[in-house]
Amino acid sequence: MRVSPDRPYHPGLSPPAPGAHNARHASPPVIAVLTRRHALLLAPAGVLGAGLAAALVWLRVRPEPAIPIGGPFELLDGDGRTVTDRQFRGKWMLVYFGYTHCPDACPTALQDMVTAWDGLGDKKRDVALVFVTVDPERDTPPVMKDYVAAFEAPIVALSGSTEAVGRAAREYRVYFAKHPTRDGYDMDHSSIIYLMDPSGRFAGNFTHETPPDAITAKLKAVL
Repeated sequence: MRVSPDRPYHPGLSPPAPGAHNARHASPPVIAVLTRRHALLLAPAGVLGAGLAAALVWLRVRPEPAIPIGGPFELLDGDGRTVTDRQFRGKWMLVYFGYTHCPDACPTALQDMVTAWDGLGDKKRDVALVFVTVDPERDTPPVMKDYVAAFEAPIVALSGSTEAVGRAAREYRVYFAKHPTRDGYDMDHSSIIYLMDPSGRFAGNFTHETPPDAITAKLKAVL
């Protein structure tokens, strides 16, 4: 697993030029004397300049828009049937991106999702569990179907072409990459359980280290 880098340094905040601190050698300010006629002619320019300055201040303090998480996807289930995000409308979703050769984080996250879901009682029917592979080369639909069969819950396992999986991962801001090994390769990937509301909008997130009862509590609060 890799952690996203910190926010990049803003290139506009450049350090002062050499010698800029030595104010004694700075040129004296130039004082311009305006006639009344010139001042009247320049007044509209001054008003315009003030307006531009105010606009720049507003742009600087305006909050940055939130980056959307989640979006459309079109993948294949364990039987090779097409599944889209729209088929889950009206249900809450717990979505996890991983792969079947994952040694620890993925099975832990899926088991946590199942345990949390099982604690909902009759409300289980309102929550869908979705597992999307980031390794479609090895995780074909039949492989995904066999893998989730080991969990005692109706997990929807999704695979597809490399392009389709890549598009889905980008919509959910998922990081993944091949990591070569002596025996082939593993997958580096972010480990996040996404909570999506019945309209398909992002509503929260957990990790494979979040206690299942905490996930259950969150689900009960929104159902």
